Amino acid sequence: MSDMKTKSPEKAAEAAASEKKEVKKKFGKPRNYDLGNGVYRFSRSRMYHKKAIYKFIDKKTPKIVKLKKPLTAEKEIGGDKNGEKRIVLLKKRRSNYPTADPITKRHAKKCFREHHRYLRPSLVPGTICILLAGSHKGKRVVFLKQLKTGLLLVTGPFLINGCPLRRINQNYVIATSTRIDLSGYKLPEHINDEYFKRKRDKRAKKEEGDIFSKKKEEYKPNDQRKSDQKIVDKVVIDAIKKSQDKKLLFTYLSAMFGLRSSQYPHRLKF
Repeated sequence: MSDMKTKSPEKAAEAAASEKKEVKKKFGKPRNYDLGNGVYRFSRSRMYHKKAIYKFIDKKTPKIVKLKKPLTAEKEIGGDKNGEKRIVLLKKRRSNYPTADPITKRHAKKCFREHHRYLRPSLVPGTICILLAGSHKGKRVVFLKQLKTGLLLVTGPFLINGCPLRRINQNYVIATSTRIDLSGYKLPEHINDEYFKRKRDKRAKKEEGDIFSKKKEEYKPNDQRKSDQKIVDKVVIDAIKKSQDKKLLFTYLSAMFGLRSSQYPHRLKF
């Protein structure tokens, strides 16, 4: 009798659970599978007969018309001068209605300044990028840092290809694998998004005879912008000079990017 002991319910449950884990679901292969290049094992006409689609063509199921429940009913009323009949609602309306509308919960909206700024992992300070939009498109520039608005701060340098300190969206940039070591340099704090904002004066009131006299003022960089450009350019050029392939990098940055015939950007490795 000692050998014929029954298992406890807990152990039996554990054993059943372990058996279930061991059993793996088997997914069968469909009968009509792809042989390659979009060619299937059975043709469309063969599958038409296999599925017996001919049985269901021109087959119409009768439409079941649901009877609508009446909303009102006629009620007889006794007594003189009462009209003898009344139309009464079968489903009574609510006796109480709220005096004020319920407060709807609205999700808290984050301002643009609170948004999370995403940066591609290929964009590291010192990466040489190719501009795809703007007046300097096609030029190779050096990526310096990402600003608070999420825009990238890049420079030519100006002495090499004529591209000054500029902001650009990372959607209009191709990051290449070539990089310059700018690890030890920190940009001045005053070079931020406000630094690039243009000051626009308010329009003066139009007076007689002043319609054609004034011309649009062209943008001219101030002295601080010029001095900052020189400082940043010097740091970048010094970093290029320290590298082994300095001659190659100078020619690479000065050359414009372009595609020849039968060249596709998605096939190129930058």
